[in-house]
Amino acid sequence: MTTTLDKPATRPLILRLVAVGFLAATLLSAWSIDFAPAALIDGADDVVALLDRMLPPRLDNPGRIVDLAVQTLLMAVLGTVLAAIASVPLAFLAARNTSPHPAVQAVARAIITFCRAMPDLLFAVLFVRALGIGVLPGILALALHSIGMLAKLFADAIEQTDVGPREAVRSTGVGYFREMLNAVVPQVVPSWIGTFVYRIDINLRMSVVLGFVGAGGIGFALQDALRGLVYPRALGIVGVILVAITAMELLSIAIRRMLLDASHSGPRRDRVVRFGFSGLLLGTVLAAFVVLELDPLSLVTWIGPSIEVFARMVPPDFETLGADLFEAAAQTVAIGVVATAIGSVFSLPVGILAARNVTPNAAMYWIARAWILLVRAVPELILAVIFVAALGLGPVAGACALAIGSVGFLAKLVADAIEEIEPGPMEAVRSIGGGWWQTLFAAVLPQSIPSIVGAGLYLLDVNVRTSTILGIVGAGGIGFLLFESIRTIDFEVAGAIVIVIFVIVYAIERLSGWIRSRLV
Repeated sequence: MTTTLDKPATRPLILRLVAVGFLAATLLSAWSIDFAPAALIDGADDVVALLDRMLPPRLDNPGRIVDLAVQTLLMAVLGTVLAAIASVPLAFLAARNTSPHPAVQAVARAIITFCRAMPDLLFAVLFVRALGIGVLPGILALALHSIGMLAKLFADAIEQTDVGPREAVRSTGVGYFREMLNAVVPQVVPSWIGTFVYRIDINLRMSVVLGFVGAGGIGFALQDALRGLVYPRALGIVGVILVAITAMELLSIAIRRMLLDASHSGPRRDRVVRFGFSGLLLGTVLAAFVVLELDPLSLVTWIGPSIEVFARMVPPDFETLGADLFEAAAQTVAIGVVATAIGSVFSLPVGILAARNVTPNAAMYWIARAWILLVRAVPELILAVIFVAALGLGPVAGACALAIGSVGFLAKLVADAIEEIEPGPMEAVRSIGGGWWQTLFAAVLPQSIPSIVGAGLYLLDVNVRTSTILGIVGAGGIGFLLFESIRTIDFEVAGAIVIVIFVIVYAIERLSGWIRSRLV
């Protein structure tokens, strides 16, 4: 059994093994999908030509588009709030240092992984089938899918808490609930709030795509423009999405900065900032019910009709697709691995420059943050449409689309991880005359690498899951089979595909947890 004292000694070995293993998996995956840089160079002219057809962007009905953008934002907030409420108890059951029993921990982790393994678009399709077209299916899809991320990261934060306060509280004779409330929650709340704010940001992007299947938001207008090949209008809508995501990113940065500053300025200011954040969130949730014309009872009455539709996926049918199912699943994994490798290479330098406590100057910081925003503003599905048009149908287009999206996703996590490191080692290196590069390699990266590796492993299963969606537009993987089975109301086949996806993501989850337990 690896003890805390053993981890610093074994950490370099674990990191080297992870690097070698991932490099081998990347080369094998690239070979299996015929991914070659030369193909990207050959298709560059086609990409430029398609982008040229999108210019200049235009908005034919600005009022309607703005209303849909507001609707999308409120859907993202409400879906994230519902997910956070469900994720808190689930996280305590899933964390290895707070779970009452290993069996309970395994079940909780399985639920979390299932929520993450089910693509949000698949949730939306099934909810639309059960509840009809509207915003409620989109909100529920965002909520259930978000549990997969929030509960996992909430549990990870719990596992990193100091045992000292728990032992002190336990010595007073209180029960399990009071021990968690008084000793664990105060330690994890700052991390939880940061994760929650970031998830709203992610859900804003995800809710754009949900409109493609009738689950509300601005995605319907975007799909209509793309279906009609009205590319300038589509680019105009993407511009509105960029503005909304930029506003959310700036708000996220401001909230995160206030929380970090307040935690270092004393408990009184910390309480004031948290109270203000809670008030803003509550007001937004109330506004969501009013603007979206959502009946609060609908958050309960959806269960019955939805269970009826989900139950149609049982028993799963593995025979209809046969070997094609597993070949498509292998291709999906390959797309995710290649995209993660490419995204990781570009994310590290961008994330370093986007970290407020490390970036060389303010100009570099805002350029890096702007690049992250620009990349993340365009949904991977839209990027896949562009690359399919330029490179043709197949997994290479999907890998390219996911790689670009990965830069925005991982670079932000890298920046957040670096901003949360202890400042002491950095000050020590600077005090002896160390420059920026010496500080980076001697004090910053050694502290942040475990978190960065964990984020990279999380990105891998995100990309594997996202690649299941790209099949809708012909970008390879298992997605085409999945949504074709739903379109033809062949839910038993869809159930088999979902099980295969779940097994893949769960395997990656277990690997990630094993590596993380030896690094953190």
